[in-house]
Amino acid sequence: MFGAMYDLLVDWGQHVVDSMLEGAREVLKAINPGRGGEVTAQGGSTGAGAIELTARQRRLLEGLVRRATGAQRLVRRAGIILGLAAGRSASEVAKRLGVERQTVYKWWQRWQARASRLQEAEAQEGNDQRLSALLEQVLLDASRGGKPATFSPEQIVKIVALACEHPKTCGRPITRWTSKELAAEALKRGLVKQISRATVSRLLKQARIKPHLSRYWLNAKPPDPAAFDAQVRAVCALYRQAAELHRQGIHVVCTDEKTGIQALEHKFPAKPVRVGQVARIEHEYQRHGTLCLIANFEVATGRIVAPSIGPTRTEVDFLAHLQQTVAGDPQGQWLFIADNLNTHQSASLVEWVAEQCGIEIDLGVKDKCGILQSMKTRAAFLADPSHRIRFVYTPKHSSWLNQVEIWFSILVGRLLKRASFKSTEQLHQALVDFINYFNATMAKPFKWTYAGKPLTV
Repeated sequence: MFGAMYDLLVDWGQHVVDSMLEGAREVLKAINPGRGGEVTAQGGSTGAGAIELTARQRRLLEGLVRRATGAQRLVRRAGIILGLAAGRSASEVAKRLGVERQTVYKWWQRWQARASRLQEAEAQEGNDQRLSALLEQVLLDASRGGKPATFSPEQIVKIVALACEHPKTCGRPITRWTSKELAAEALKRGLVKQISRATVSRLLKQARIKPHLSRYWLNAKPPDPAAFDAQVRAVCALYRQAAELHRQGIHVVCTDEKTGIQALEHKFPAKPVRVGQVARIEHEYQRHGTLCLIANFEVATGRIVAPSIGPTRTEVDFLAHLQQTVAGDPQGQWLFIADNLNTHQSASLVEWVAEQCGIEIDLGVKDKCGILQSMKTRAAFLADPSHRIRFVYTPKHSSWLNQVEIWFSILVGRLLKRASFKSTEQLHQALVDFINYFNATMAKPFKWTYAGKPLTV
């Protein structure tokens, strides 16, 4: 009963105040007909009259109000503008939206201050999405000065520079910084009077400095940069020409070995993926030996041709692999892209290529004289462009140029990473089945865009 009486008294009081304000409005209109307006409880004129909206502005604001994911502060402010545009008084709008009247006055003033610019923008902007974003900008909070900065830009730069130093230069026997140690070192050097580890972490995050992370990096310094660049460009040129060479009956093949493929048998079967849960692979496993896969990736078609699977990758294995490959087109021209592994430049390989190409010259003696003397002389012979079977070698530390390496990553991701094998025989069959499946459903040429490092900056 007390609650009902309280609500009745509040409603009656609001009615009395509204009546008094309405009377004050009439008096103001009679005294100064040229100026309408609304009277606040403090007794002043607010000037919160009706807002004129174009049909397009009204439609976009109504869309903002109905948007399920819209920020509530923007929805409320759009409702204020729409309410005033509908001819309601500030008091009515405030009551409907549950806000203070001063809030209504504030957003009326801000909208009116930008009304002319909004009309100009609407005339120039035909895209509703961009115009809606502009309307939302008007409804955002004004920029504030905020709390004065605790650290000057110079101090922040010095803290970031400190994080880029090696800890040993500061007399600390560690290899990476932590935020706690950086804060202590900044205090020790007098860079700041006081700083917490959390603040250091925040400053480093803003600067995108991550002292806790590292990755391996190879500083490749070829003795002859021009020769290195020429080798890279030669390989990339072959990739671009592969389709045309294929039409001419010339095979461009990337070849390499993937060694140490383990036949791992997980102790328990994997648990499949479920809603909200990824698949789970048993951690414990038993090894049943390893196999080596020597693969040929045909650049023009994206197929794996004449693969060899065995326990080793010796000079004999690689030669047998090439013999098996070339047997597919004994009289055709073959271009093999390979790295500089010693088995790819062996004496037996030179002798076989000379035999296949009908080259009847003295090849010399391995490790002593002639073409067979060293890997360098053998590589030069195998790369001779006049041979029907020849090799194009990637530069040292540049195996990533070999497209078969990309295919090996597909093999790992699609088969080996989650599989379980009880024997090397089962692994062997799985590799064969995957290669057949890949050739039938997934094979296509890679879109090679790298053209080689430019010689000049």
